[in-house]
Amino acid sequence: RATLLLSRCLLKMVKGNIIVPEDILSFCCNGLQGSTSPPRSREPGEREEAPGAMASPSPARNPTEVQMSQLVLPCHTNHRGELSTGQLLKWIDTAACLSAERHAGCPCVTASMDDIYFEHTISVGQVVNIKAKVNRAFNSSMEVGIQVSYEDLCSGKHCSICKAYATFVAQGSLGSKVRLKPLTPQTEEEKIEYSIAAERRRMRLVHKDTLKDLLTRSPQETELETRDGSGAVRAERTRVESVELVLPPHANHQGNTFGGQIMAWMENVATIAASRLCHAHPTLRAIEMFHFRGPSQVGDRLVLKAIVNNAFKNRWVPIVGVPSPPSPRPSAPSSLLSGSMEVGVSAEAYGQEMSISPRHINSAFMTFVVLDQEGHPRTLPMVAPEPGDGERRYREASARKKIRLDRKYVVSCKQTEVPLSVPWDQSNKVYLSYNNVSALKMLVAKVNWVLAREKEKVRMYTLEEDKFLSFRIEMCVCIPASRAFSLLSNLRRRHEWDSHYVSAELVQKVDDDDMIYHVVSQKLRNENKPQDFVILASRRKPCSKGDPYVVAFRSVTLPTHPARAEFTRGETLCSGFCIWPESEEMSKVAYYNQAMPGYLNYVTTNVAGLSSDICSTFEACEKFLLKNKDDLISRLQDF
Repeated sequence: RATLLLSRCLLKMVKGNIIVPEDILSFCCNGLQGSTSPPRSREPGEREEAPGAMASPSPARNPTEVQMSQLVLPCHTNHRGELSTGQLLKWIDTAACLSAERHAGCPCVTASMDDIYFEHTISVGQVVNIKAKVNRAFNSSMEVGIQVSYEDLCSGKHCSICKAYATFVAQGSLGSKVRLKPLTPQTEEEKIEYSIAAERRRMRLVHKDTLKDLLTRSPQETELETRDGSGAVRAERTRVESVELVLPPHANHQGNTFGGQIMAWMENVATIAASRLCHAHPTLRAIEMFHFRGPSQVGDRLVLKAIVNNAFKNRWVPIVGVPSPPSPRPSAPSSLLSGSMEVGVSAEAYGQEMSISPRHINSAFMTFVVLDQEGHPRTLPMVAPEPGDGERRYREASARKKIRLDRKYVVSCKQTEVPLSVPWDQSNKVYLSYNNVSALKMLVAKVNWVLAREKEKVRMYTLEEDKFLSFRIEMCVCIPASRAFSLLSNLRRRHEWDSHYVSAELVQKVDDDDMIYHVVSQKLRNENKPQDFVILASRRKPCSKGDPYVVAFRSVTLPTHPARAEFTRGETLCSGFCIWPESEEMSKVAYYNQAMPGYLNYVTTNVAGLSSDICSTFEACEKFLLKNKDDLISRLQDF
């Protein structure tokens, strides 16, 4: 109030040509700094107070964070007055690139984009808010996390649109790669994203192999549902080809075409192809994970091609871990019903001379739906693929849909929404492994752990959160971290130190990092028969300096190992080890467990100090590690 009155007086004095003393003018311009007293001279030796020091401190902001707000104007929208998805992709790419360049300190280019699911459309007059920040920097690439929401200025409503992850590569002079400085996460959220970024990177690298593996194991005589030809639309009729000339506004200061601009052009031709199948105006619902194969520059001609690969009939599609709904289900989310179509689109570049073979820039797969007046997906015409490549694309589209659903419902959802014992099979092994390791890393990154007990070298911490009571056992052991990792990741040896384990049989070696065990444990106090578990054990070596060795456990379901009458089938949601090297010969070993209801009494008894069973178990673990750290025979067996 005092500032307002002084400002009004100052304005009157200026209008009346009254000379304003310099100290008063400075006082009014700089504000009161949280005080109503006039400025005073500093005492000798007194430090100058930073502006705003009296105000409540605000949390430190990530230096790579970029925020963008865009008002949706008619020029950004389609015929329905909704924001064009191509325009949104351009904004997303721009914000993400600016964030990457803040960290790199040099120009960056888009290397890839993970799956994007668009939850809502955005109308003209609303505001798009985009927040982007670097989650983790690797050698020359970095992952940028992007959150997109819209804001209705009239109602004040905010709503999430999508969350995306993009990979950018830093480029030096003449296109050379730049080695990036490491990123240090500060908040709990940043630590979680930093830790899981390594798992997402691993999943990207095996994406192609996952599709190939699924197609190899699928029967070659995959049903082509359009053989009768009734009502089917020939895929060839949906084919679209268009050309764009890359001009300076489409490129960055190095002359490379913006990745978001290429995505916008690709979305345009994909929408035309989808419209030719349904003779309506489709809505883009998802974009499959894609990679940019190479750059294009100002002056390039980009040839964009699109075709509908497959249209899925309006029926229930089984989803890993999601129970089938009753029929009919008119109010089911569109992502669960298959009234959708996949459009494949590619971008190739060439210069003025077409005699040279075009350069492949990018290929992407986009999922469209056609919504009725109530917002539900309409049934689409069937697609009749042409023989040869058309039938191959048709089958690949079905495989991609299976993988897409696995990724969305096993990877993207919250840990508490994933059924405990998710069915395991070859097609979802990558995503279950990701979910297994990322769940443990999220638990490790939590900051509200409380020291509950301490017995000699063993410390026990607890974390109370939502419906879960989690505990952590921590100790330092004189053993190299790599050796402790090797010993603790082998469940067949756990009975040597954990008296609760009777046996652990290796059921399936998925790969070098993932194995499935059938574990038999001792009887619980209130049970008259032992428990058994089917456990996926996922192990990870450090991705970079400072990362721990990780061994994660979670329950899965295997058809070959159903529940049997002689056992009580148990489940574990999230548990495992993290091992940090303290020195070449010393490691910090921590065990984490999200306690299931059947074990709560056992855990709380130990936390309360009424039992020392957990501490004793990990004292035995320390002895086991020390005893076997120089065991050459067991070391060779581990490899």
